[in-house]
Amino acid sequence: MAKTKVAYFCQSCGFKSAKWLGKCPSCQQWNTFAEEVIEKQNTAIPNWKATSSSSQRANKPVQVSEISFAEEQRTLTPDNEFNRVLGGGIVAGSLVLIGGEPGIGKSTLMLQLALNMPALKVLYVSGEESDRQIKMRAERLAPIKLLNSNSAIDTPHSAIGSDCYILTETSTQNIFKQIEILEPDMVVIDSIQTLYSAHIESTPGSVSQVRECTAELLRFAKESGTPVFLIGHITKDGMIAGPKILEHMVDTVLQFEGDRHHVYRILRCIKNRFGSASELGIYEMMGEGLREVSNPSEILLSQRDEPLSGITISTTLEGLRPMLIETQALVSTSPYGTPQRTATGFDTKRMNMLLAVLEKRCGFKLGAKDVFLNITGGISVEDPAIDLGLAAAIISSHEDIPVPIKTCFAGEIGLSGEVRAVNRIEQRIAEAQKLGFEQIFISKYNLESGGQNKKRIDLTRFKIEVRTVGSIEEVLSALFG
Repeated sequence: MAKTKVAYFCQSCGFKSAKWLGKCPSCQQWNTFAEEVIEKQNTAIPNWKATSSSSQRANKPVQVSEISFAEEQRTLTPDNEFNRVLGGGIVAGSLVLIGGEPGIGKSTLMLQLALNMPALKVLYVSGEESDRQIKMRAERLAPIKLLNSNSAIDTPHSAIGSDCYILTETSTQNIFKQIEILEPDMVVIDSIQTLYSAHIESTPGSVSQVRECTAELLRFAKESGTPVFLIGHITKDGMIAGPKILEHMVDTVLQFEGDRHHVYRILRCIKNRFGSASELGIYEMMGEGLREVSNPSEILLSQRDEPLSGITISTTLEGLRPMLIETQALVSTSPYGTPQRTATGFDTKRMNMLLAVLEKRCGFKLGAKDVFLNITGGISVEDPAIDLGLAAAIISSHEDIPVPIKTCFAGEIGLSGEVRAVNRIEQRIAEAQKLGFEQIFISKYNLESGGQNKKRIDLTRFKIEVRTVGSIEEVLSALFG
């Protein structure tokens, strides 16, 4: 009998070592090595690899000019938000990884999508729930909440999920056998950490198993042209569990975010080989499932009857979508020796930069003040175009003077106090006008010919009042006198 062969793998990056190490030489993390049993080199080839014709084919180098190119075939889903995040639909043969916290709604999102895919045979593989549990959830999700109200009424209840097949299995060999018999058009795996391959002797969820199972599914997706969706767990640090190579192997990485105590969920694209990696989809969690939010600006803006100090509206972009968000600031006298600086949904270092500019260029003494910033809706914004709105909110709270409700901002603030131009300003102005705002502050450099937009913006087609400024002093003078 052959001796059992073991190796040590880093649980963070997947680095392999013949002995235990305290510090990983690849990712520099401490105490991440775990012992795993590995198989010998003469192990039998897995079923999918054995039946693959790629092992019989020898690839040859081809010139770039000789490669035939055709647009990838995309399948549109009933969920417009999901289509937008993927870049226009599901690409044939793509491998998509969806990560998120426990209980956030990953399984609900994918089961709802599997039940409502039109004219497609979908195989939903679950390694965490029984078929009865999935049936109970499917009955609750049966009324189509993903679709618009007009199309949802026309869809008969009996047709929902008629081509969705459920398989409760964790062995990849058995899964591929059922796939060969069923021949589905789309496969959903819930979750990749529960699968195991009989050719790897380590436990499910280990680095070796996750890497091997993902490699087999990747090979199946590319050779058969069937899109595969993988649901992945995340660690306590918010990273997708398993080796980092898992995110490199897949085509698209999606992050499902949100607070379990709130109804809104955010589907964020982190990596996408077939589209933009900066798209964002917003859903509302309801008792019947997830409902797509077509106009996120309406939920990110609170309904106020009277103006309040420290609250402004800023325009931001997530991918191709312009949104208006509410930015809040609270400035108060610090009762302790060290002032507090806290930002929720915004970079704290950039907040400190804005405070330094306001104190140096505008003369506001904020060094002994507690400053708290908040982006409403539970989202995180990295767009520098909200700098102007945040600065106005800080001064509004400091002076206790409210900013007019129908006023919004779009501009980046430099270290010298100048208001810099931002990209795609016309879409931001159009979004503010659509939501009924009366005036918007933008940088005057957005209107100059040969600037960032390379052409002069025609302001006559907008009904909203566009106020151009060159420095933060001009904005504060116009708002607070």
